[in-house]
Amino acid sequence: MKIISKLLLLSFLLSAAFSSCEKDENKIYLEGGTPPVLSASVSGDLNLSYANADKVALVLTWTNPNYQLTTGISSQDVSYLVEIDTAGASFTNPKRKTIAISKDLSQSFLTSQLNDYLLNQLELQVGVQHSLEMKVTSNLTNGSATLESNILAFTATPYAIPPKVVPPTDGTLWMVGDAAPSGWSNPLPAPYDASQQFTKLSETSYELVVSLPGGGGYKLIQTQGVWGTQYHMLAGGTWEGGDFEQKDSDPQFPGPPSPGTYKITVDFQRGKFTAVKQ
Repeated sequence: MKIISKLLLLSFLLSAAFSSCEKDENKIYLEGGTPPVLSASVSGDLNLSYANADKVALVLTWTNPNYQLTTGISSQDVSYLVEIDTAGASFTNPKRKTIAISKDLSQSFLTSQLNDYLLNQLELQVGVQHSLEMKVTSNLTNGSATLESNILAFTATPYAIPPKVVPPTDGTLWMVGDAAPSGWSNPLPAPYDASQQFTKLSETSYELVVSLPGGGGYKLIQTQGVWGTQYHMLAGGTWEGGDFEQKDSDPQFPGPPSPGTYKITVDFQRGKFTAVKQ
């Protein structure tokens, strides 16, 4: 009886091993691919201008990476990621622009799109020529087999556009709220009417360095005693920064969690604000 049991066990193990070998032989493996070759419709300067805002400024095209499997050319869908960054940043800049593309082997950019990327994504200075780099990365749909293209170099000078948020009419801006020493008093009493007033740096940029108690929230008013023309934060922002708009509405700007001196910068050109502890 013991001999029979041993023979049955050996037969089972041999069958399992053979089955495993068959499965290994039927597996499909990636054997490689060719990095996509990136080319562009123009070279050198991208020549951005407001007059050509609605015209195509650049077309990027790239070759198929032709991923090879043990069974032949891959039939899986390939996705691509186009990246735009400042030269020398090696595509590590957290502000770089990335564009996900499914299947296509080209991407067109309007002048207004590229200008918006430079101003609002990379936050480059208007009227100054900047050096840029672009590349494309391919992946299989499961996120594997990454292949990077060659890098193309360009120069571009972003042009000024109408501010995303209308700046204060009279060029004045104050902070009001329980995140500030004043509380929610509007109009602000002395000395807060001076200590909580922003400095106008340009037609679209304001800055305030102020001591805050920590916690609470605030709004930005452009006219003392008036809430109707206030600025409020848009959903998704934090005390450190985000987007805002002109509207008598919530949410408020959250105050920093800890007491200290902070520099609050309000950029109407891009519709963004930042708060940095000093």
